[in-house]
Amino acid sequence: MPYVHIQVTREGVTVEQKEALIKGATDLLVRVLNKNPAHTFIVIEEVDTDNWGVAGMSVTKYRAQEHAAAGQ
Repeated sequence: MPYVHIQVTREGVTVEQKEALIKGATDLLVRVLNKNPAHTFIVIEEVDTDNWGVAGMSVTKYRAQEHAAAGQ
């Protein structure tokens, strides 16, 4: 029973995009590992950008710095 955990930042991921991720991940496991799609579990977790870190800071802060640098 494969279990796939996909984490994305909470920034407007649509229901359609989530459905595409679920189908795509399921299809990949069926194609590559010959897994039964009825026993394949995909979980999508949306994480607030304040709770996701990159380069030693939250994504919220990191992106704010990027936007400030791009505006200079």
